[in-house]
Amino acid sequence: MNRQNPPLCGWRSAFARTGLALFLVAAAAAHSPAVRAADANADTDADADVERVQVADPYIELHTGPGRGYPVHFVAAREEWIAITLRHTDWYKVRTAGGKVGWVHRRQLETTLTEAGGKKTFRDIAIDDYLGRRVQLGAAWGRFKSEPMLKFWASYKLSETLSVEGTLGQVQGLYSGTDFWHVNVLAEPWSDQRLSPFFGIGLGKFKNFPNQSLVGASVTDAKLGNAGIGALYHVSERLVLRVDYTIYTAFIADTRTGEYRAVTAGLSFFF
Repeated sequence: MNRQNPPLCGWRSAFARTGLALFLVAAAAAHSPAVRAADANADTDADADVERVQVADPYIELHTGPGRGYPVHFVAAREEWIAITLRHTDWYKVRTAGGKVGWVHRRQLETTLTEAGGKKTFRDIAIDDYLGRRVQLGAAWGRFKSEPMLKFWASYKLSETLSVEGTLGQVQGLYSGTDFWHVNVLAEPWSDQRLSPFFGIGLGKFKNFPNQSLVGASVTDAKLGNAGIGALYHVSERLVLRVDYTIYTAFIADTRTGEYRAVTAGLSFFF
């Protein structure tokens, strides 16, 4: 057994020496001029994809995080170029020409100059969030054939102008109550505007429950079609005001339909 140990130890020693040699070769290659030039080219290519601005004030403070509670760890001097790489609410992540990375508030960046020499401008952050919205949840109150109506909806934006929306509604009438749901496709041709009209069409289900005091009344369960128009208005932050006018058609029987008109107004929030 002892005669087998030396060859095993020798193999391990040779393996360790080979690994050390490979590590030293890799380390030397990483610090070679060719690799440094490649890294520099990669950084240049990355910078080509971001916006660069020049400091016009005496200095700009770079924080360690997106908030005033984070300490200032670097100061970029006048005429220094910085690249804007990321946004978080009113804070922007920037990188200086010397490689320092930090967060700057929008108010300070508004004093910088663009590469064309003009003053840097920023669109309202709330408007940017509104234009990039995807999911909306909302509730509205209104009248359904002169009776009080409450509805809730959720929508998902498929593209700049098209959305899919699901709605749950309830009508509390004097002699009956109605529950319904439907799924719509909405077209919003001017979705980049703060006041944006839309058009919708969809299908769903309709169920009417007569009051128990009515003799001989039965529950009506029918398919439901609808078409409507409306408008969205971005109020502030993530709140949107919505008004709409909808025509509902309930297919009660093969030869019988009921038509109802509804007007609602409500609020939604997006994220």
